[in-house]
Amino acid sequence: MDVEPPLGLREAKKQETRQLISDHATRLFQRQGFEATTIAEIATAARVAKKTVTNYFARKEDLALDHHEEFTASLARAVHAREPGESALAAVRRAFGTALRERDPVAGFAGPAFARMVADSPTLTARLRELHEQRERALAGALAEATGAPADDVLPRATAAQLAAALRLLFVRIQERTLAGDPEAEIAATIGAEAERVFDQLEPALGRYAVR
Repeated sequence: MDVEPPLGLREAKKQETRQLISDHATRLFQRQGFEATTIAEIATAARVAKKTVTNYFARKEDLALDHHEEFTASLARAVHAREPGESALAAVRRAFGTALRERDPVAGFAGPAFARMVADSPTLTARLRELHEQRERALAGALAEATGAPADDVLPRATAAQLAAALRLLFVRIQERTLAGDPEAEIAATIGAEAERVFDQLEPALGRYAVR
């Protein structure tokens, strides 16, 4: 009689399969181009059924941008995790500093081959733009919750627009320097200095907003 594996083991195996499919897809995308690669080719490379691929990834773009859920939640999460006496701006600034030190893909560190794959694909470029917009909306929701603002209050949305634009700019800068062939350590140092200037510019307007 077969014994059903514990939920933890089943979940781990699902995550392994998901990562396997994503890894094979990324290799094919980088070699052939995103638009030229089919779901059937990905399924063959990963040795799974085509339906398995679509069960794990509802959109082809998500096979390449597989950190999309973490990405869209990242700024809202930083606001929720702000420390006592810390503003939303300070929390986002601190979170970005951590991402920079860790060379986090969510901040834009993904290597030159990946950066080129995205830059060369109109579909992935458009999807990334959507993800930036989703991240801004999630941040606006977190700011409204943090400040107790009514649903129609424009300030959480205005603040989210400014913070999300700053992080989007820094993301783009990391991608630009990656495509230019700069080493990661040099990119981190350059963007770290630029981030200080960007956040300093926002400080007078946002430094006391959504303080915990």
